Amino acid sequence: MQNLLPSISDRHPARAWATPLALATALLVAGCSHTSQFAGQSQPVPVPTQWQRSAEAAPVASPADLSRWWQRFGDAPMTALIEQALAANPSVLNAQAVLRQARAQRDVQVAGLLPSVGSSVGATRSRSGNNDASNRYSVGVDANWEPDWWGRQGNAVQAGDANVQAAVASLEGAHVALAAEVALNYIELRSLQERLQIARDNLAIQRENQQITEWRLQAGLVTSLEAEQARQSTAQTAAQIPALQSSLAQSRHALAILTGQPPGALDTQLQTVQPLPVAPEQLAMALPADTLRQRPDVRVQEHKVVAAVANLSAQERANFPSLRLSGSLGLGALTVGALTNGASVAASIAAGLSAPLFDGGANRAQIRAQQAAVEQARIAYRSTVLTALQEVEDALAQLQGDKERLVQLLVAQEAARNASLLANQRYSSGLVDFQTVLDTQRTLLSSQESVASTRAAISTDHVRLYKALGGGWQPLDTDGQLVGSSTPATL
Repeated sequence: MQNLLPSISDRHPARAWATPLALATALLVAGCSHTSQFAGQSQPVPVPTQWQRSAEAAPVASPADLSRWWQRFGDAPMTALIEQALAANPSVLNAQAVLRQARAQRDVQVAGLLPSVGSSVGATRSRSGNNDASNRYSVGVDANWEPDWWGRQGNAVQAGDANVQAAVASLEGAHVALAAEVALNYIELRSLQERLQIARDNLAIQRENQQITEWRLQAGLVTSLEAEQARQSTAQTAAQIPALQSSLAQSRHALAILTGQPPGALDTQLQTVQPLPVAPEQLAMALPADTLRQRPDVRVQEHKVVAAVANLSAQERANFPSLRLSGSLGLGALTVGALTNGASVAASIAAGLSAPLFDGGANRAQIRAQQAAVEQARIAYRSTVLTALQEVEDALAQLQGDKERLVQLLVAQEAARNASLLANQRYSSGLVDFQTVLDTQRTLLSSQESVASTRAAISTDHVRLYKALGGGWQPLDTDGQLVGSSTPATL
């Protein structure tokens, strides 16, 4: 139903609006009092008061403590790489563009609450029956406005605000994931450098043993079997070096790409061997409830629930009547100069009231679709919360297990070093065969590699734990840039 009132200029304003207001009230009572109410509520997620495996002496961390968790490692090159990546990585730049898009779409929805004003300029030329020609010029201003009586447009704005907040949280989530990815690749790089050095040291020892074996073969003290065994062991260790060097190059390339640079851009800076970054023993933990508030992915899903509920509310109000007001003010004259003096004035005000009467159930179907969207958002939120809790517990369990493993591996490495030393001494005295020497050398190399890998795994566990705790995001300005960010330090 639609009722377009005629143009009026001589009626009393209050009397002019009486009819549409009364009709709107009648339509609301008669046709829209049965607005759908979606009362479905998701089941609350039980959040533990503390983590199962957190150390009793671990301090509780605030978001500020975890915002730049990589500084706890005390590794300046890693810190510089992470901060450079946060400023130049394509995934962050894309998330910033998504945020700007969400803000622009919200602004479009806000603009719908305000009147729209337009202007027009016209000129006509007409000719009468006696061939007399005349010109007429006009200029006017038009205005239109649809009052948001029932809050439908307001709900759309609320959904837009929630989408903006979700985009902000997504950008923060990109920071969290990127910082962890850079740290993991950097730790892998330093671990490969350490393993490469171990392989080179063992290769030097095996080449020395091979030389001794060849001398003993020439002296008739050993057979060619021992010489071939020594040559085989040396070649086996030497074969590991190219593989480690290739992995090192790939790690440098990965770090360059993460920082928004072409592969090879960091080769010079990262060639120097440096120790593995090690996190302090005392963890900066956060309580489970604080972790859920810190994690950007949880907040993304929370804002998506708000947006879905707001969209549902807006869809429910699509059955309500809508009132559209319009007005115009125009000047007309026979000449352009007369428009400013002596022009005729025309003014009009119009109101149109419309309400749906029959749409074949389309709006009811849209409401059901939005209800399903709300339920999906709530389920996704619950799933994200459970996943967040699991990731923290898994990281704590992995960290504790790797620490315990390292204690035993250090004992095994010390024993393997002593056994290798004794085997070489006894072989020089002719008390054991060369196979014993080879076995103890292989055991020592394996023990050293296991210790190096486990130390790297512990540093990696810390990174994954801080990521699971929601650390790594920082406040953003209106453009999606880090607040107080500065030029990254040189590597």
